[in-house]
Amino acid sequence: MNKLTLKAETRNIFGKKLKKIRKQGIIPGNIYGQDFKSTAVSFNLKDFINVYKVSGETGIVYFSLKEKEVPTLIKSLQKHPVTDKLLHVDFRKIDLKKKVETEVPVKVTGVSEAVTQKAGVLLLQSETLLVEALPEDIPSHFEIDISQIKEIGQEIKVSDLKKSEKYQIKTPLEKVVVSVIAHKEESVTPETTVAAPEILTEKEGEVPVEAEEETAKPTEAKPTPPPEKTKETKK
Repeated sequence: MNKLTLKAETRNIFGKKLKKIRKQGIIPGNIYGQDFKSTAVSFNLKDFINVYKVSGETGIVYFSLKEKEVPTLIKSLQKHPVTDKLLHVDFRKIDLKKKVETEVPVKVTGVSEAVTQKAGVLLLQSETLLVEALPEDIPSHFEIDISQIKEIGQEIKVSDLKKSEKYQIKTPLEKVVVSVIAHKEESVTPETTVAAPEILTEKEGEVPVEAEEETAKPTEAKPTPPPEKTKETKK
């Protein structure tokens, strides 16, 4: 892989003022790491997209910053929950001579006989695997050939993957990566019976966070006032 360099400038614009630079095609970000002072930066959106297409989150990105080159890994992307536009990027400063842990994506290749001929359903149970390696030895992805799965119920675990001297997979060996299960037919409710109404409940979870200070604050629900007490009529 060719050396990937991203030109950036230190940033002193924060909060709501970031909307203006985003309209100009500039994206804010932060670089942080061990023994490294967190630095706010900004860079050209198109330049970043070209770099990200090659690096993903496992390739080294060198920041050209104040006449210095800072090696980093892309840690996280923050996007607008509605428009999906890129809002902010976090980078982790790394030491090329020290091993790091990072998530590496899994890619499925091939055709499974259990799926095409036996109507099985393919399940990708691990989209990424945790890897420890020197930054330059981090694999871009793990390629899983599913043509070896010929029967329903078969699975591929971490322990089945090829080993390498350049990196160590930290995900537990018994973790299932890909499996094929039997297709379950949906039950049909007879017309003579009345199905019970479906009750929808909201699952608790984290609210999506937008970059910097653009996250909208949720409106607090006002408590319902207690019913007024009625006076009893004397007989």
